[in-house]
Amino acid sequence: MDNFRANGFTPADEEFMRVAIRLAATGEGRVSPNPPVGCVLVKEGRIIARGWHDRLGDLHAEAMALREAGPAAEGATAYVSLSPCTTFGRQPPCSDALIAARVAGVVVGAEDPNPRNSSGVEVLRAAGIPARAGCLAEEAEYAARGFFSMQRRKRPNLLFKYAMTLDGKIAACTGDSRWVSCGSSREQVMDMRSRVDAIMIGSGTMRADNPLLTVREPAWSARGGAARHRQPLRVVVDGGLHTPPSAAMLRDVSGGPVLLACGGDAPPERADALRWAGAEVVPYPGEGGKVALHSLLADLGGRGVNRVLCEGGGGLGWALLSARLVDEVAVFIAPKLVGGRDAPGPVGGDGLPLMSGAWRVAVREQSRSGDDVFIGGTVIYDDSLDGQGV
Repeated sequence: MDNFRANGFTPADEEFMRVAIRLAATGEGRVSPNPPVGCVLVKEGRIIARGWHDRLGDLHAEAMALREAGPAAEGATAYVSLSPCTTFGRQPPCSDALIAARVAGVVVGAEDPNPRNSSGVEVLRAAGIPARAGCLAEEAEYAARGFFSMQRRKRPNLLFKYAMTLDGKIAACTGDSRWVSCGSSREQVMDMRSRVDAIMIGSGTMRADNPLLTVREPAWSARGGAARHRQPLRVVVDGGLHTPPSAAMLRDVSGGPVLLACGGDAPPERADALRWAGAEVVPYPGEGGKVALHSLLADLGGRGVNRVLCEGGGGLGWALLSARLVDEVAVFIAPKLVGGRDAPGPVGGDGLPLMSGAWRVAVREQSRSGDDVFIGGTVIYDDSLDGQGV
C-alpha cells in the first residue's frame, strides 16, 4: 500500500514533483511574463517524458512532455509544477492537451493565481481525469515567485544581491571594489543575471563602477546564448540623471535595453543627451526629486518583468528595504578584511533604530562558493513597524 503523507501525497508523488520543479528552472529569465513551469509524465513508476516552458511563445511544459511521449502518454500521470492553463494565448490550453492525450491523472504543485487560468484542476476533473493539487505547493510557488508576485502584488519579485568582506564592506575606503568576491561567486552572479528579467543599480554604483550589467560567459552559453536567451533590461535608478552619456552600458549594444529612472525634477537637457546616447529616460516623480520606487516596479511589471535583480549600492538597498520592496537577498561573504570608517557597507541610509526591530531573513540556502560563503533567503518584515518612505 502507498505510504501517504498527511497531505495526501506519497513520497513518490513528491519525488516526481521535485523533478518537475527543477525542470521549471530551465525557463527562468526566458518566459516572462509567463511563469516557468516544469512537467514529467510517469508510467509504471518511471518517468517517460519531460517538459518545461523553454522560451516565451514556445511550447508549454505539458505540451513538450506530451510531444516527447507520443502515444505512450495515454494512461500516464502528469506531474506539473503549476496547474495547466485553460485559455488560448501564445499556445493552446494545456488542460485540453492533457485531456486529448487521455492521461490517467494529473498531480499539480501550485495552483495558478491568474484568474483566467485558475480553473485548470476543475477542467480536468470535469473531463473525468483525477487531478490533485498542492503537492509541494510552497516549493512549486517559489519556483514561479516572480509570476506570483505580479499576480498578487502587481509588481515583480525583487532580489537584492551584494558581496561583502568579513567586516561588512562592499568596497575599500577609496571606493575600489574589484573584486570583493572570488571567481566562482562572480560566475554564480552571471547565472543569477541570466534568470531574471531586469538588473537594477543606483546612480552611485553607476558612477563608481561604470558596469555593463550583461550576462556573460560561461552563463551566457550555458543558457543557450542569443539563439535561446535574452539579455535582461538594465535599469539605473538616477533621480537627477547623473549618468554620463558615455557610460559603458550605453556604448555596449550586446546587452539589454537601458532604462534610466529619474525623478520629476531631472534636468531636461540631461534627459535629451541620454536619450540621444540610446537610453530610455522615464520620470517616476517621488518626494524631494527622488524616484518613486513603487511606481518604477509597477511599470517594470507592465513591461513583462517578473523578477528584478538589484546589485546595489547601499543607498538604493536601503531605499528598497525601507519601502519593503526587497523580497530576497543573495549575499556573498568573502574571507577578507579591509577596514575603514568610510568604507561603504551593503545597506546605507538612516538604518533602523533598534536591533529588536531588524528585518529578519529566512535563510533558504547556505553554501560555499569557492573561498566565499553564500547565503540566500527571504526577507521578513515586521508589520508592526512603519516602513520608511522613499
